[in-house]
Amino acid sequence: MSILDRFIRTKNVPDDQSVSDQPPALSIVPMRRAHIRNIMPIEQQVYPRPWTAQVFIEELEQVRAGKRHYLVGTIDDELVGYGGILYVEQDAHITNVAVHPIWRGRGIATELLLDLSWEAHRRGCVAMTLEVRHTNVSAQHLYQRFGFVPAGVRKKYYENRDDAIVMWCAGVQEDEFVARLRKIELSRM
Repeated sequence: MSILDRFIRTKNVPDDQSVSDQPPALSIVPMRRAHIRNIMPIEQQVYPRPWTAQVFIEELEQVRAGKRHYLVGTIDDELVGYGGILYVEQDAHITNVAVHPIWRGRGIATELLLDLSWEAHRRGCVAMTLEVRHTNVSAQHLYQRFGFVPAGVRKKYYENRDDAIVMWCAGVQEDEFVARLRKIELSRM
């Protein structure tokens, strides 16, 4: 299922509901340099040590070189979240998945991670990895839903204070992984 399919599907309105009864549709598109000014307020709220605008510019240069993939999620032209992956040989590393605090709990991170996971699969990656703050239990649950499992701990990884749990998801090219992604897609319709 493509991003466009999911966007269009959310726009379909059952006969017994009006358009105004429907939640606003999430659109996920490739990150562009023009998005950075709307990303920065989220970045600064979500991370104690946020990336600078220059880091995002440099990451987008890596996108053009085929070494990264970044997405943004918007609702009614408001940027509500973003995420990215970097490629290391046959693996994909989730660099970030961030959602504006007022938009959390609405499935936006799930949608971003779905699209990043499908991209890793299309790219031929065999595994995905990420770090997550040991106290961020909701993110850990999200990642586990996608098949990530704890593989280690990086002591004082965040701000030289908080530990990170290293998580891996193997078998990205396997039928089981594809079935997992399709099940997640179906569960939110």
